[in-house]
Amino acid sequence: MSVAEWLGSAGVALLLGAFALNLSGVLARSSRRYAALNALGAGLACWASWAIGFLPFVVLEGVWCGVALVALLRPRT
Repeated sequence: MSVAEWLGSAGVALLLGAFALNLSGVLARSSRRYAALNALGAGLACWASWAIGFLPFVVLEGVWCGVALVALLRPRT
């Protein structure tokens, strides 16, 4: 496998892991860990999609990463 495939696979694994942890009640949707896993996973998947030239997923994962970063950096009350 290429580097892009490895990193893309790692990114998708992080996204799926965060999703599973959220659904099982381990990570809350509003937790920083959940946002961080989504940001990192989507960022890796976005880069991998760019590296293989698949632009629809660059857009999808780029937006996903951006939304997760906003949630991660939002001040907590």
